[in-house]
Amino acid sequence: MNSTKHLIFANLLVIFIVSLGVAGYMMIEGWSLLDALYMTVQTLTTVGYNEVHEMTEMGRIFTVLLICVGVAFFLYVAGAVVQFMIEGRIRTILGRRRLDKKIDRLKNHYIICGYGRIGKILCKMLSRKPIDLVAIEKDPELTPVMDANKILYISGDATDEKNLLNAGIQRAKGLIVALATDTENVFLVLTARQLNPGLFIMACANRNESKSKLLAAGANRVESPYDIGATSMAQRIIRPTVTNFLDFAFAHRRKDIQMEEIPVSPSSALVNLMLKDSGIRQRFNLIIIAIKKPDGNMLFNPSFEAVIESGDTVIAVGQENNLQQLEKILNPEGL
Repeated sequence: MNSTKHLIFANLLVIFIVSLGVAGYMMIEGWSLLDALYMTVQTLTTVGYNEVHEMTEMGRIFTVLLICVGVAFFLYVAGAVVQFMIEGRIRTILGRRRLDKKIDRLKNHYIICGYGRIGKILCKMLSRKPIDLVAIEKDPELTPVMDANKILYISGDATDEKNLLNAGIQRAKGLIVALATDTENVFLVLTARQLNPGLFIMACANRNESKSKLLAAGANRVESPYDIGATSMAQRIIRPTVTNFLDFAFAHRRKDIQMEEIPVSPSSALVNLMLKDSGIRQRFNLIIIAIKKPDGNMLFNPSFEAVIESGDTVIAVGQENNLQQLEKILNPEGL
């Protein structure tokens, strides 16, 4: 029986023994409910006040038995309470240690600073891909939520260097800043940039005038959820069919429409082949929308003579399993 069941059983035992004592005094001595309850509680707790009324010989015998039961009962209850508290504390400590060990093993992961509305959605979306994540959140009320969502996390202020180091910022690939205020976000970007100069940092700006400050502080990219939301709403009015298609492609609600970007590894068998010779269309029934070159140039709707080169990023649309097969060929080292 675990500590929780012990505690529940102890509570039920309290009700049973008190009820037994009250019923006994009422039946043996003929006392009222209040007098019987008072005498029962006094006896079980071994307080030692005077008797409520003069008792008969049978009543005294019943009291002796009740005292013996009460002592054993309170020892059991005290043990159950202590066990519950100690085991709960031990589970918390061991759980924290397991999380810390998992975080210590991470490399090239992403750190999400803030598990509020934006941070929670980011973690949910990124968790769909094989990306390691660590969240930093100071609100203790969100700890059970992160536990339920199976998120690795650090409980504390994200602007504290110690918490950033514990989250593995020096080994991380990127940091996403989504705290409540722009002031906190700017300070966090400054701190993170000092701890890891080569880190990719994406920051959330609640106000447009804060974007320049975040960029100056060291953010590589700044996004405003309000601008993105307004643009999305406008596009749904202007181009409803296009936005519906993109929703299907990015929301993973359908398996037949997925959009993915796949980096081309130097070890890929398709390096230096033209699209017409790669067999991508014939073998995987995928549509190549664009190829991004290492210098940043984007070839939209590339011709069948476009060459796949090492360092390119191929953007394709099709079924999820076919995209996964293409990724195995284009980026075997990344799997």
